[in-house]
Amino acid sequence: VQLQACRGGLVQAGGSLRLSCAASGLTFRYYDMGWFRQAPGKEREFVSGISRSGGSTAYADSVKGRFTISRDNARDTVYLQMNSLKPEDTALYYCAADRSLYNGRTYVAGAVHEYEYWGQGTLVTVSS
Repeated sequence: VQLQACRGGLVQAGGSLRLSCAASGLTFRYYDMGWFRQAPGKEREFVSGISRSGGSTAYADSVKGRFTISRDNARDTVYLQMNSLKPEDTALYYCAADRSLYNGRTYVAGAVHEYEYWGQGTLVTVSS
């Protein structure tokens, strides 16, 4: 299984970025997908998640109204549109896959241990 996150970069405060994560080696439509982030010296935290069909989403309070998660099951890709970025959004962003079809989970998971597969991370830096 490979999750390839990309499209991170350097942006000024107030700007936008769109992260993408392409999955391979798994049946993408069977998995809920999530985005997490980890800033230096901090624990990895949940940012957003989306159900297999895309019909349910979840967001951390810190990004609600600014970030939007979406997925394209035909392209095996999940996206994170990030608007109105703030310096505190600076972190390494990871995508992750939760095999919800197999484990019977009926909600979008928000904890690190609930996701089975992880990408390598893409760096987002927001300058003030």
